[in-house]
Amino acid sequence: MQDDPREIIDREPMSGLQVFAVGICIFLNALDGFDVLAITFAAPGIAEDWGLGPDAIGIVISTGLAGMAVGSLFLAPYADRFGRRTAILASLVTMGVGMLLSATANDIITMSIYRVITGLGIGAMLASINAMSAEYSNKKRRDLSVSLMSIGYPIGGVLGGSVAAMLLGHYNWQSVFIFGGIVTLALVPVIIYYLPESIEFLSHNKGQAALGQINKILRRMGHSEAHHVIEEKTPQARARITDLFAPEQRRVTLILALSYFFHITTFYYVLGWVPSIITALGFDKAVGTSVSVWVSIGGIVGGSVLGWCATFFSLTRLVIGVMVATGLAVIVFGQVTPDIGLLKLVAFVLGFFMFGGVVGLYALVAKRFPTRLRATGTGFVIGVGRGGAVIAPVLTGFLLAAGMERGNVATIMAFGSILAAVALFSSFLKREKTGG
Repeated sequence: MQDDPREIIDREPMSGLQVFAVGICIFLNALDGFDVLAITFAAPGIAEDWGLGPDAIGIVISTGLAGMAVGSLFLAPYADRFGRRTAILASLVTMGVGMLLSATANDIITMSIYRVITGLGIGAMLASINAMSAEYSNKKRRDLSVSLMSIGYPIGGVLGGSVAAMLLGHYNWQSVFIFGGIVTLALVPVIIYYLPESIEFLSHNKGQAALGQINKILRRMGHSEAHHVIEEKTPQARARITDLFAPEQRRVTLILALSYFFHITTFYYVLGWVPSIITALGFDKAVGTSVSVWVSIGGIVGGSVLGWCATFFSLTRLVIGVMVATGLAVIVFGQVTPDIGLLKLVAFVLGFFMFGGVVGLYALVAKRFPTRLRATGTGFVIGVGRGGAVIAPVLTGFLLAAGMERGNVATIMAFGSILAAVALFSSFLKREKTGG
């Protein structure tokens, strides 16, 4: 009699289908990266067309992030009930429609509504692909797979930013949203025809009844079939947010959510305001977007390096280190002279550490929550973190509108990542062993 299918997945080398599944998750996160950043790429043009100040632009940016928070908190749990694949498909449709509608907006209220719709899809998507990339990987490559999935976000920033710079050089800001919406909706048939459901989800939620479906997927992977599915002796109820606060889970949930909240505050200060800050220094909109692209390039390198290092070193220690480095890099970015070459160099270093922190947190989330709560837990952590994402653009906009110098604003916003490092250090470091 063969092993439980989850044991087969954990033990066997990763097949082509498994690598493809992780690759799809990377690409889906790249779409998230582009969709989130689309508003920041378009912001200078929107401000010019509608006569908006930095405080109003901050509100527009934050509405999409608020939608992401709602999607992560309240829609992500459905991935633990109905499946990762179903949740991904629903998220793609919501994101694509929201992006296309954003291109039709002609005032701040309408744009805010459409950005909330887009954000709902993005928030639900993130939890689903985090779970999917972990569950399609074997045990040896799990941290690396989740880390690679996470760097899809800066990949989307680089490719999307490059496309956005080209579009903005020839067309108006609406073209950025049209491009993003079309590409997002084009992924729907790819998921339908080529990405099966997670075997770990099927095993946990349907047990022996799903054995035929599970074996069909295992055959596609090139693995041996399973003859039975080990079911829990005491079946768990469907995942609920309240389950995250059970005695054995509460501490992990709160600390990860708090750390993500603080780090994302700094993260979205950078992502939300770099193009506009560079434009305010006297450079044109395309240059502002190009500097933002260098943040994402640094993120790709930094996320990849952290994923590789996590194979050999304590994951939590690595995350703490890159968060402290992020705070210092943000302060430096706020003080550097307005030389475009120097700005791009500092932006690269900033992206290296900033995205490394996010990649590490996603990997920690995937490890710390059990299968039945993985999407729900990821959604909660991301949803709470989006509170920081909502605060950052608005706070930055009001500080700049009040006349505060960019260096002082950067110093204030840098403390988010530093506080995140303190939270992880005080709560997890003593418990961590090698490979933590």
